[in-house]
Amino acid sequence: MAQLRIALAQVNPTVGDLDGNADLIVEWSRRAADAGAHLVAFPEMTLTGYPVEDLALRSSFVQASQRALEKLARRLADAGLGDLPVVVGYLDRRSVSLVRAGQPAGSPLDAAAWLHGGEVLVRSAKHHLPNYGVFDEYRIFVRGDRLPVVRVHGVDVATVVCEDLWQDGGPVGVTAAAGAGLLLALNASPYERDKDDVRLELCARRAREAGCALAYVNMVGGQDELVFDGDSVIVAADGTPLARAPQFVEHLLVADLALPAADPAREPGRTPVDALDGTTITVERHVLTPDPVPAYDVLPQEAAEPLDGLAEVYGALVTGTRDYVRKNGFRSVILGLSGGIDSALVTTIACDAIGPENVHVVLLPSRYSTDHSVSDAEELVKRQGVASRLVPIRGMVDAFEAELELTGLAAENLQARVRANVWMGLSNQEGHLVLTGGNKSELATGYSTLYGDSAGGFAPIKDLVKTMVWALARWRNAAVGRDLPFLHPFEAEPIPEAIIVKEPSAELRPDQKDRDTLPPYDVLDPLLVDYVERDMGRDALVAAGHDPALVERVIRLTDLAEYKRRQYPPGPKVTPKNFGRDRRVPITNRWRETT
Repeated sequence: MAQLRIALAQVNPTVGDLDGNADLIVEWSRRAADAGAHLVAFPEMTLTGYPVEDLALRSSFVQASQRALEKLARRLADAGLGDLPVVVGYLDRRSVSLVRAGQPAGSPLDAAAWLHGGEVLVRSAKHHLPNYGVFDEYRIFVRGDRLPVVRVHGVDVATVVCEDLWQDGGPVGVTAAAGAGLLLALNASPYERDKDDVRLELCARRAREAGCALAYVNMVGGQDELVFDGDSVIVAADGTPLARAPQFVEHLLVADLALPAADPAREPGRTPVDALDGTTITVERHVLTPDPVPAYDVLPQEAAEPLDGLAEVYGALVTGTRDYVRKNGFRSVILGLSGGIDSALVTTIACDAIGPENVHVVLLPSRYSTDHSVSDAEELVKRQGVASRLVPIRGMVDAFEAELELTGLAAENLQARVRANVWMGLSNQEGHLVLTGGNKSELATGYSTLYGDSAGGFAPIKDLVKTMVWALARWRNAAVGRDLPFLHPFEAEPIPEAIIVKEPSAELRPDQKDRDTLPPYDVLDPLLVDYVERDMGRDALVAAGHDPALVERVIRLTDLAEYKRRQYPPGPKVTPKNFGRDRRVPITNRWRETT
């Protein structure tokens, strides 16, 4: 057996920031070297950020990525890190394009490189290209066809990229035949609730198939609607977990691994192997350091405990909100604070993300607002320490109504649109990013006012059904005093109990309640999850136990509201299917589940 100290750099890059991401790689490579690592690995496309989407189709951006990689290799050597092998993801392209119909322009590659001694030693690319959910990679990239196996301190290390683990065959299928002692997987795997358990089981299964230990390094941070939770892991050849990084924080996971020594008879060269997926993978062998290192003191293995379900979801919301604000150059946010549960939770998430000193709220009472709505909002302001102002809208609404006769729903929506004008105006005047407070139940059924409460730049809770909004509010109050990196240290419960127990209402007409037009949320939300996230049709929903009349009504509401959702701001994805990148239904669409 040979010993190998590996470092997995779970970092938070920014899409398009080639210089900043290179700085990040150098900084964390230095940390790995200081920890005595023999090898440091970074996530998928760290140098460019991920996902780059159609930037991959711009030759200017691909060329910039290629130049940045060469420059990074030299910079690492100049910084005294040339002896440390650095494995990093970046954007590349085929030097000679293969001509085929529908091939992405310029043949871009979701690539990985080994940097050593100031040079780019090895280049490879993702073989399996996902084309489901949030991924459109078959449209953007071409497939890689090589499995690099690099000998480091007497251990043969194979490298694959993200989706290569999730599909059968391909590079993982070739790893066992290549005789690798360690399978290194570079990942940018977006967060979904409970996905950490799925990933761990996947890594264990692939390690057993490959017949070697597996090191899985994942990205952390927010990128538009996607959130990456880290949760990097190392498992033994039999699938036993060996080391695990925490979620939602940048982290260097350093582990000492006892691995099979490489067979010296396997010399550098290229060997084509059947990939068991209808393709051929070429195994490329390279040797950096052929001999095992002398024995050394082994570090204790780090095993972070995964977060519980609600903590995990809340961490994703805070991470996604923080990075959307920070990476888009905003310093502060603003939102309307109604005294209801949705805006209360959004305010709390914002405080945890960027600090109460950078959160501004506007109380916008109308003629139908109750006294306790204002007082509840004022109590939240006091507990959280955010900046607030009171802007009554009755006079503004009266001015509109004096010139424009509106009744019923149109009159109700006018109030919501006046409020939106206030917070959008303050946003323009003072440079705040507007946060919207709509939840998934409202978005699904169309219970949000277009250009009213839907107006804004980012929607922190758009992927939460209403019952989850309440659950997270209670969780956040109970989490006061917990040492979690994504929580602001409030001294008291940040959300007043009166807001949590209050019956929900838009307060756009006298004594209005959500239950006037919607079923109870504990009945509505499971139906929405089945229809929206599980794509169940009418008959399947009824067979699952949902009331037939309610099924038909909710399907109709959801289908008719598609045009509204297309105009809704982005927000963090936390479920298997969100409104946005995941669920893509035509707006102009005469198909109906019901007749």
